[in-house]
Amino acid sequence: MIEFVFTPDDAARVRFAFSPLCEMVRSLRVLADPSGHALHLPWVHAVRPRLRGLGIGPLREVVPPAGYYPDFLTPPPVGPLPDLDAELAIVRATPPEVVAAELLFTEGGAPTPTRLAMAAEPERTLETLVDLLERYWTVAVEPFWPRIRDLLEGDVLRRTNALAVEGAAGVFGDLHDAVSWRSGTLRVDRRWTFSGGLAGRGLMLVPSVFVWPNVSVMVPPYQAMLSYPPNGVATLWETGPAAGDRKDALAALIGRRRAELLAALATPASTTELARRMEVTAGAVSQHLGVLRACGLVTGHRMGRRVLYVRTSAGDALARS
Repeated sequence: MIEFVFTPDDAARVRFAFSPLCEMVRSLRVLADPSGHALHLPWVHAVRPRLRGLGIGPLREVVPPAGYYPDFLTPPPVGPLPDLDAELAIVRATPPEVVAAELLFTEGGAPTPTRLAMAAEPERTLETLVDLLERYWTVAVEPFWPRIRDLLEGDVLRRTNALAVEGAAGVFGDLHDAVSWRSGTLRVDRRWTFSGGLAGRGLMLVPSVFVWPNVSVMVPPYQAMLSYPPNGVATLWETGPAAGDRKDALAALIGRRRAELLAALATPASTTELARRMEVTAGAVSQHLGVLRACGLVTGHRMGRRVLYVRTSAGDALARS
């Protein structure tokens, strides 16, 4: 069991970010054990042919299907907006002694001969791993990043609003079955043990599609971090019209396409993502969103250069009626 004991300063420093690098590293586990991540099988089938000849054996060696992988591969994000180049620069700056120590650490038994050889040349190993991560990103994750990013940004938006309205209890209450919050202590059901404070540095919450169906925890001396599956992850690889409540009465009231849009916005999404899900043009989606927004049923929130749309309370009530 993991226990994080919050002080008032820690509670004030709960913040959100998401990480292309974390997604990339965790996606390697999905490839290694698709049966344990069946939700992502459409992605696995699409990506496997692209990996032929890429030579990602060293990455597979250090990121096993389950259990510990080196913490230096997934440093906590330094800001709310993702920057893969900045994250890889942090990995490149990992001290050689840290690389060696984390490559040699195992949860049981001895390191494999390959791990021993990699730990014996930490500088060379680090360079190889970072170069492979860059190549792997290009073929396996970057083509799918826009839809992944939309889902992650939507979850951050929803939970940031919950934090402002309800405090920590509103954020942690439905985060994951393995996570519970009571009397200023956050508990995470894991196979290993940690109990302690956060030294006033708070907790970073990092939604991740590829961590599904589990959660991942990083403890001090690193910045404490909890990674969890975002709300709506089951819709990630949908290609047809969005599922939801499409009763004839709602369609008759606002039009079938607008009813489908309102149902799709059960989780926040961008115009591009909505167009992809519904197989229509982004221009058509924008026109319908304009009508829904004028009626007070949806609203837009800017995230960097992009706008995510979400249902208002009136939109929720109408969609669920």
